[in-house]
Amino acid sequence: MRNDEMVSPERVAKIEDLPVVDGEILEIETNSEAGSSARLPEKSQKQITGADKARNQRFFLQNVFLPVLFLTAALLGGLRISAADSAFVFLKPALVCLIFAALLLILFFRAKLIRLEGWFSEDFSGLKNAANATILLSLYAASVQVFNSLLPEQGLPFWIIAFCFFWTLWNNLFAEFDTRRLLQSLGGLFGLAFVIKYLVLANLAAPVSESWWRGILENPTKEAFTWLLDLPRFSPATGYIHFFTLIFYLIGLFLLKPDTREN
Repeated sequence: MRNDEMVSPERVAKIEDLPVVDGEILEIETNSEAGSSARLPEKSQKQITGADKARNQRFFLQNVFLPVLFLTAALLGGLRISAADSAFVFLKPALVCLIFAALLLILFFRAKLIRLEGWFSEDFSGLKNAANATILLSLYAASVQVFNSLLPEQGLPFWIIAFCFFWTLWNNLFAEFDTRRLLQSLGGLFGLAFVIKYLVLANLAAPVSESWWRGILENPTKEAFTWLLDLPRFSPATGYIHFFTLIFYLIGLFLLKPDTREN
């Protein structure tokens, strides 16, 4: 007789009373298999590394490079070089420059160059909101000094060009345009003001030996223009400085992001 036929009924009853344990069969991997399965594909690792690098570049560009660029433009915008002894002269901006800069920032918000909800939010950390506020303050300071550099320092030309700036900004407040058209309009406006101040008015007040108008305007006529327009005399290097001031400012506007949520 076989062993399975000799099992007693009592033993069978005890086996049936045992609890039944449900479960799944687990496969145990060796160390080499676990290590190889935990590794990401080489292509995925490169994608993650590239994404981190791009994120770091955006962070540096937005939070370090832009404020430095705008603050550099703000510093150079108030700088003049004296024609007499080539000394550095820093001129404070007129009150009208602060008003023009405020109107310009309103234009930036209207044209969606800067979206307020994308720069300040309760979802952002306090540090991010503070960093964005610093960028906007540096932008405002640079805007003030750009107007300071493009406006003549005093006299009748100051009021004529200031009125042209005010008229243009005021009309643009009620116009419908996109970001690209706004930047093109500002570039044309600033470029025209630069040409008038540093290529026309500056040569009217320059000495005869340095003036482009030497063959057209003799010394008495030039002095009459200088007295009539009340033009101060600065070194030609001032025009070069303010040319780069304008370039830095426009580059900063081009790099400015409407929304900072991705940074």
